Amino acid sequence: MTEKNSLSLPQTTLYLPEGTLTTPRQAAHYLPADKAAALYRLSAENRQCCANLAGLEAAMAQGRILEATAMLCDCQTMAVTVDLGGGVRGVIPREELLYPWDGKPARDIAAITRVGKPVQFRVLRIMRDEHGRPTALLSRRAAQEECVRQSLSRKRPGDLVPVRVTHLEPFGAFVDVGCGVVSLIPIDAISVSRISHPRDRFRKGQYLPALIRQIDAGRITLTHKELLGTWAENAAAFAPCQTVTGIVRSVEEYGVFVELAPNLAGLAEYRDDVTVGARYSVYIKSITPERMKVKLALIDSVDPCPESVPGEAGDGAEMTYHLPESGHVDRWRYSPDACARVVETDFGTAAVEERAEALTQNGSRACASI
Repeated sequence: MTEKNSLSLPQTTLYLPEGTLTTPRQAAHYLPADKAAALYRLSAENRQCCANLAGLEAAMAQGRILEATAMLCDCQTMAVTVDLGGGVRGVIPREELLYPWDGKPARDIAAITRVGKPVQFRVLRIMRDEHGRPTALLSRRAAQEECVRQSLSRKRPGDLVPVRVTHLEPFGAFVDVGCGVVSLIPIDAISVSRISHPRDRFRKGQYLPALIRQIDAGRITLTHKELLGTWAENAAAFAPCQTVTGIVRSVEEYGVFVELAPNLAGLAEYRDDVTVGARYSVYIKSITPERMKVKLALIDSVDPCPESVPGEAGDGAEMTYHLPESGHVDRWRYSPDACARVVETDFGTAAVEERAEALTQNGSRACASI
């Protein structure tokens, strides 16, 4: 009786990346305390709903978004079988796998690549075969459409969103912004310090905070560097006459750029025996806020970092976030006030209603095939 009462409670919908309901700890790290508490509660309710037929029927009646692991893809029908409890088989038909922004059906790769991964869905109906065995007809598409209309269409540039890295390409990182809806963080928006590939900073499956950078005709683009601190905030962790470690990010004729933090790099004199990606100990000669300059001297190469752990970048410095308490940034200035050169991001003040209309009419072009 207690379980039935708990499932009848009104649903708090957060529209978070796939994986957060079954493994909430990492995602909760980047949420405000109230939303983190709500996530843990939703995770517990998700386990209850997926545990048996009664829970699935309650979730269907409430229109609740659930999450479970895709276990099998029928390569003839491209239907995906989902691991549900209580002897109930869950199936996502091909046409219910993806909310398409262009009206085209999901490509086969969208089904194949979901196997072994968490998927979010709504229960459309419960069917029984001739032997009375139940099968739950599920829709990932319905969950994504709800996420687009109820959450993403109401976002504006500068809003903070939790994301999960789905895959990495040379030009940027694709991330899940909610219910499997995929958006892009371009490589130039990952950090101020240059990187040759997003894997230098991120890894697949990693949870991150990000900001809405632009919404254009339904296409959502994200940015990440504005959450890693200003030049002054990063430089405050260092002082002249210190010897620290850094990552070589670029070798030019006029010098070697060494990353001290994801949003801070210094320049050392040119050496022809240095390779990009190598880790070095460096001596800090001077720090000049007026010119945004950190002058370094290369000392010696050091062993690579051990395998990355949650909260750390792929092969670079640990990422320390400066998250806005309000959940929104209007303007971010990277350069110090004393510096004549102004480096900043202005997220603009365009009307939210215009962007919401574009997303609602076109669907989210961020909905990629995987």
